Amino acid sequence: MKYKIVTEASVDMPADFAKENDITILPIEVNFNGELYPEGLPNDEFYEKMKSTGIIPKTSQPNQFKFENALSPYCNKEDWFVLTIVISSNLAGTIAQAKNAVEALGMKNVYICDSEVTTFAEGALIIEIMKFIKEHNPSPKEVIDELERLKTKIRLIAVVSDLKYLKQGGRISGAVAALGTVLNMKPIITLEDGRVVNKAKKRGEQANMYIVDEVVKNRDKDYPLYFGYSAVKKNIENFVEKYQDKLGVDAKDITYYGIGCVVGTHVGPGVYGMVYFAK
Repeated sequence: MKYKIVTEASVDMPADFAKENDITILPIEVNFNGELYPEGLPNDEFYEKMKSTGIIPKTSQPNQFKFENALSPYCNKEDWFVLTIVISSNLAGTIAQAKNAVEALGMKNVYICDSEVTTFAEGALIIEIMKFIKEHNPSPKEVIDELERLKTKIRLIAVVSDLKYLKQGGRISGAVAALGTVLNMKPIITLEDGRVVNKAKKRGEQANMYIVDEVVKNRDKDYPLYFGYSAVKKNIENFVEKYQDKLGVDAKDITYYGIGCVVGTHVGPGVYGMVYFAK
């Protein structure tokens, strides 16, 4: 059995990995007050435009037609099985577009997965299921079971450096943002039940220590750690350099995952954190 993965641009993963594994990533439109980018924007351009314009852009999920185009070449082919893995349904309505496409095509050889995560957590999920497929030559049922098992284990934890984007996006009040800035308070966010949750607020270096302790205490070491950042790569590089021994990693061997426009719209530049798989 051959497997095809179709996903969308809320996912963040290395472009080389996607190319080598023939993963289809449907683009997500970015809208800067009417200035449309149907294919999205490269990360560097996206964050620079946010900074230079002061605009909090909007993003649009891929529509049914885009999913139909991606799925139709594999529709009901006996030697193919398609995994359609999308952003958490509690963050966007993308899964409905995928389901509508499958229904319109009358497609049977497909599984639509609500990843219940986004950004490089979604990327980590796809990377790990691809490893499983390559190592085990599994049946479609075995792949689906493993994908659903991995979903129960995946965790994301990150530090938000600049509160103004959460404020402008309506996630926190102006008073909370102002007080947090004065006190050097940094929100620590996670994904729980497919939703973004403010897990804690810590001052300065305490935020780093908090997320390291959470990961060390809870991670399953059979799976790698994944490190992500938005725009300011030095934040995550400095973090890894300082805590590599405690985390059991070597800074020289780390691949860093850039957070793209979908999540970047809500958190802005300067975010950094980890994805791990829980015990």
